[in-house]
Amino acid sequence: MMNLLVTLNSTYIKPLKIMLKSLFMNNKEEKFDIYLMHSRISDDEIKDLDNYIESHGSSLHVIHIDDNCFANAPILLHYTKEMYYRLLAFKFLPQDMDRILYLDPDTLIINPIDKLYNTDISDYLYGAAYHDKVTVKEINKLRLYPYVIDAYYNSGILLMNLDNQRELIDEEEIYEFVREHRTKLIMPDQDILNALYGKKIKALDEKLYNYDARFYRYYKIMSGGEWDMDRVIRNTVILHFCGKRKPWQKGYSGVFHSLYKHYEKLTFEAV
Repeated sequence: MMNLLVTLNSTYIKPLKIMLKSLFMNNKEEKFDIYLMHSRISDDEIKDLDNYIESHGSSLHVIHIDDNCFANAPILLHYTKEMYYRLLAFKFLPQDMDRILYLDPDTLIINPIDKLYNTDISDYLYGAAYHDKVTVKEINKLRLYPYVIDAYYNSGILLMNLDNQRELIDEEEIYEFVREHRTKLIMPDQDILNALYGKKIKALDEKLYNYDARFYRYYKIMSGGEWDMDRVIRNTVILHFCGKRKPWQKGYSGVFHSLYKHYEKLTFEAV
């Protein structure tokens, strides 16, 4: 069994189901323990999601975050306390669990995930990928100074070493960082991850495990044509629909839109 973590509110239940459908279809021999951290999803929505996951042979474990949790946590404009969930998930997960894979719901899992899940991160807090565009890297180096940023990791897919996190991550240090640098923070959870823990992240191949669906042409050009559509479909494990525009919204257009709509149809065709 693999442990998976998702953190979301009601607006992301539909894309979560689509992501899970792609996961189940492309990992048919695997069973998953799926942990959902939330604070505002209704009982009916939880029951529906539980039935959906159980019908695919996996299990849902719900972690409801009470309003009193994160009572001392600073919040930012447009960002609520949910921004801390994935960073401090180790506090709420079973204490005998040693690893879990966090997945954003705006992803598709299009190949087997076991190699990623079993990656050796024994000397790290996380395994994560960074999107290797020079402009992104340099802007974030300047923005998060004086913290030394060698790479700016994306927090949408995180393989977590929970044992090391329990030992090394200090909740109050995170809160203090936010208080001190609140005017600099654009994507707070991701900024925290990189500034405080960037040196303890094992780099994963972005084209395999966090492929930014906006940049198909960029990946293809930078690889000299090697990463064409055939290569992506056969090798990429996780497609990540980064950015404000999402493939389940009207008006979206992108190279992988048809693929997303295919999984969307498979998810809801019996509904």
